[in-house]
Amino acid sequence: MIVCLDSGNSRIKWGVHDGRTWLAQGAVAHADAPQLATLPREWPHAVKVLLANVAGAEAAQRIREQLGAWQPMFHEVKAEARRGGVTNHYKNPAQLGVDRWCALLGARAQTSAACVVVMAGTATTIDTLDAQGNFLGGLILPGLDLMHRALARDTAGLPFANGHYSPLPRCTDDAIVSGAIEAQAGAIERAFARLAASDGRCLLSGGNAALLAAHLSIPCQVFENLPLEGLRQLATEN
Repeated sequence: MIVCLDSGNSRIKWGVHDGRTWLAQGAVAHADAPQLATLPREWPHAVKVLLANVAGAEAAQRIREQLGAWQPMFHEVKAEARRGGVTNHYKNPAQLGVDRWCALLGARAQTSAACVVVMAGTATTIDTLDAQGNFLGGLILPGLDLMHRALARDTAGLPFANGHYSPLPRCTDDAIVSGAIEAQAGAIERAFARLAASDGRCLLSGGNAALLAAHLSIPCQVFENLPLEGLRQLATEN
């Protein structure tokens, strides 16, 4: 039995896999990390426990403390130069965010076609894989909520928007919400255009994935959690 944990900027996502299918998945806020202590009791037969963490060393330590019975099989994953059919062409492969790395591995397990891999959470990352599994590079944008907050915080007359998308907004709240979505969709579609692959795909994951997918004019598919899929691939490969 494999346990995968994805510690992001806002939440800790987890999943339990039996080698064939996901038996359970869930998520807790970082402030609620003590809730993870129930997992070793509920799933006592884990043989591998993998963590991808971008929330800092203190968050990783808090997670480890809650998983006491799993310490002998605990492994914190880092980005590598090559693994799982993906070759990492970052200037310094180890500096690629491990959440992005695991999402790329998860995406490669889903398709051998060239693809754009989007993680739409607190930040939005837009990464490019070619058909040979080469990670060519990617973009990092503020996520939708961060874009809204930046306008509310750093401008004199704009609110924290509670509007709706419109191609031609006619009120300020709608203009802010629509502008953020258009900016993210535009960046994704520009990255996709650079694929120059007739069978290219866009794979999206994260809390805002479905919302962005609804506004894209390119072939796309939403996945529940690509980093967890990537962690599962690593556990199986190892």
